[in-house]
Amino acid sequence: MNPASQPSTEPPLQAVGWSPAQDAVRIIDQTELPEREIVRDLRSLDDVARAIARLEVRGAPAIGIAAAMGLVVSLDPHAGESRAAFLELARAHAARLRETRPTAVNLAWALERVLQAAERGEGSPRELLQRMRDEATAILEEDRAMCRRIGELGAPLVPDDACVLTHCNAGALATGGTGTALAPVYRAVELGRRVRVVVGETRPLLQGSRLTAWELTRAGIPVTVIPDSAAAALMRRGDVSFCLVGGDRVAANGDVANKIGTYALALAARHHAIPFYVAVPSSTLDPATPLGASIAIEERPREEIARLQGMSAPLLPDGAAVWNPAFDVTPAELVTAIITDRAVYRPPYRFESRASRSTRDVATSANGGAASPGARSATSTTLSAEPR
Repeated sequence: MNPASQPSTEPPLQAVGWSPAQDAVRIIDQTELPEREIVRDLRSLDDVARAIARLEVRGAPAIGIAAAMGLVVSLDPHAGESRAAFLELARAHAARLRETRPTAVNLAWALERVLQAAERGEGSPRELLQRMRDEATAILEEDRAMCRRIGELGAPLVPDDACVLTHCNAGALATGGTGTALAPVYRAVELGRRVRVVVGETRPLLQGSRLTAWELTRAGIPVTVIPDSAAAALMRRGDVSFCLVGGDRVAANGDVANKIGTYALALAARHHAIPFYVAVPSSTLDPATPLGASIAIEERPREEIARLQGMSAPLLPDGAAVWNPAFDVTPAELVTAIITDRAVYRPPYRFESRASRSTRDVATSANGGAASPGARSATSTTLSAEPR
């Protein structure tokens, strides 16, 4: 393992947000990390759709923020249209952005919130546009608060001298704040606990080695990168305290869609009697999707497996077929607990419907506040939760 280092006092990453004039979506281009830290301003519908599809901005919360702000930016040139024409364009632009990444529920949820701000508002298109801009800003601010809350609720699960095994990137690069899965790690370090992180490469795009290792190194938190295939061997050695991953969609029964490879990690954790925690914002809980089998799984291009980034030489022959799903679904029975900004849920997982959330969420949820009949709150713990 790497030697311990002191946490950085640098300000948190800002993976996604407004440009200073709020006329563009400003992102860190994650396809360039760790070699170069490049900030890009996205000023059109095409810019935003391309950035989301190409994973220049990624992570369910960050995608939702980028799409919400991108919808506003894309409509800036159309503020002089009639109200009807403006709203028609807004729906069309939202539909285009929604198609870029079908698995992450936050994308549709955030777009629907911004659309509803316009459709339920009064006034000219310019006034509607300001309402949409305010709503997108609120989504960013709520996301930051969400990260802090997940950190507070999850920190009791992180003991001193813990070794946390994570997958992909669910930190500051994936959100508007300190992350989901990494938020309890950051909070535990703030509280003075010694925490080490192990992350798998996360093939084929290496978000673990390129992004999580870069982010944690930048923050001064000890991190070790392993091949994805080494995780079970590390568990067998007794070097892992628990697993902590993010999620892109959580079904009503607690099944979790996350980066491909999460399911295999959960199976290995169960075999070695290691807790397997999932940390997600409450907006990622999807009571309208009953089971993980109902979640649409995005398939990525062949080229991501056929060639490594920055290399021209192929990694497989032209005649070889490729299956490249971006996500898999981990069954609820393999998940020890789900940490959200509302509570730490434990089996059996029965989440509150969107209809039972705040009036604001009801008015703007991606599923129109629809709930399955008889939905009840899941068993949960709060800040007093103890590791178990």
